[in-house]
Amino acid sequence: MAKKTIRDIDVSGKRVLVRVDFNVPLDDQGNITDDTRITAALPTLKYLLEHGASLVIMSHLGRPKGQVVESLRMNPVAARLSELLGAKVIKMDEVVGDEAEKASRALKPGEMMLLENLRFDPGETSNEPKFAAALASLGDVYVDDAFGAAHREHASVVGVAKLLPAVAGFLMENEVSFLQGLLHNPERPFVAILGGSKISDKLKVIGNLQNLVDTLLIGGGMIFTVMKADGFYTGNSIVEDDLLEEVGGMVSESGHKRATMLLPDDLVVADEFKAEAQSKVVGADFIPEGWMGLDIGPVTAGRYSELIAPAKTIFWNGPMGVFEWDKFQDGTRAVARAIAANAGTKVAGGGDTIAAIKKYGLEDKFSHISTGGGASMELLEGKELPGVAVLPDADT
Repeated sequence: MAKKTIRDIDVSGKRVLVRVDFNVPLDDQGNITDDTRITAALPTLKYLLEHGASLVIMSHLGRPKGQVVESLRMNPVAARLSELLGAKVIKMDEVVGDEAEKASRALKPGEMMLLENLRFDPGETSNEPKFAAALASLGDVYVDDAFGAAHREHASVVGVAKLLPAVAGFLMENEVSFLQGLLHNPERPFVAILGGSKISDKLKVIGNLQNLVDTLLIGGGMIFTVMKADGFYTGNSIVEDDLLEEVGGMVSESGHKRATMLLPDDLVVADEFKAEAQSKVVGADFIPEGWMGLDIGPVTAGRYSELIAPAKTIFWNGPMGVFEWDKFQDGTRAVARAIAANAGTKVAGGGDTIAAIKKYGLEDKFSHISTGGGASMELLEGKELPGVAVLPDADT
């Protein structure tokens, strides 16, 4: 169901409380290493400013667990946002309180302020009513553009939306539209490519996709739990042994599902987990003792690329190997380029997937790149996201 958006309300002269997901990665010096989540929210922020609103922007950063953590203050985010918008962003040193409320009421149309890290206050993650009310007092209208937090029943996501007129921003709208489009009447053939190191993060998604897609291509470190559950020797490859029984059941039932699920035919293996480790290509069922798989092999990369080519709908989450190291990037690069060359609807998500797409300069080749890893996974599991459900439906 489509949600009401910022197009459906008059924001002129109003204080708009905007929830964004500026949970960006920082290096040891506190510098932002990837501003994708900030740039993704710019269309919404610019629209609101251009339509006469003043903005009270709020986000979390990291996991301070209800405590003030100096290294997780929002200062570098405020500085970067100011650069991108070419306008001053007033940075508050508190999340809520008298100073924040005073500053919000002093804002003029076209001005904006950024609250301190929401998760410095324990009331955020517990959805504490008083904290939600304190946030709501800072705005006249609420806009949720934080799809990356939509699976969290937090005060800034759900609590505030129940206290103010609430609508979705453009990013939230696009995320929900593209991801729900995968679940409802996707154009076929529909191919999904799943990778990453842990299958525990994707078991429920795999279960749902097996009944939805036509072809499911599996790569990354998670393949070794599947292989071991199926009786193959995996050497020193990463395996989640506590999931072998559950994964084994999934594999045995795969023949009764809609999707054809494929595992690698060959692998690039290494004698140790290092960028400069010795490496060689072996059959997937011939991993040498003491070696570990760090990428899909060239035969598999070619086969996966051939299966991707005719697809009308594609979903990709997770690299095929340790693409950060040149020796073990070929599988991920081949898959990324095959998807980029496809003319269909192409949706990608997850931090490592986005990093790979950026590494190969393919950002403009995708229909949609999701900023919400956990939220996108839960939506594709078939779950209702609290941050989406709480927003009013569009008039039909």
